[in-house]
Amino acid sequence: MTMTSDIADLAAMGRLDLVTLWQQLFDQPAPAMLSQPFLRRFIAFEMQSRRHGGLPRQIKATLEKVSEKKPRSTWPALKPGGRLLREWNGVTHVVDVTEDGFTWNGQSFRSLSAIAQEITGAHWSGPRFFGLTGKGPK
Repeated sequence: MTMTSDIADLAAMGRLDLVTLWQQLFDQPAPAMLSQPFLRRFIAFEMQSRRHGGLPRQIKATLEKVSEKKPRSTWPALKPGGRLLREWNGVTHVVDVTEDGFTWNGQSFRSLSAIAQEITGAHWSGPRFFGLTGKGPK
């Protein structure tokens, strides 16, 4: 297959042809985990975009602005020495923030979610469980 392939041809292509076309279009190998339907859609979009002059200038500028912004933290900065308290089933649990993660009940943990799971026996978002997201229990 070549870059001159028509978009309609994508429907009949197998994975090997799609990966080859991806390599030609993007000058790099296709990510291994992408499904054939996703490869087809992504390649079709790229082919249409190139055929019609790419994205409009305004959209490119917006995308560049968004990519330059630092992501906002979803919870306050947790600094070593900080302490989180959470009452669960009548027991107050104290979690200390350390350089390497968190300490609870004398054990070290890399994530708040692991601690929340230990406390509740169920999968929880740690920040949500400890009330750091503005959602869930307070």
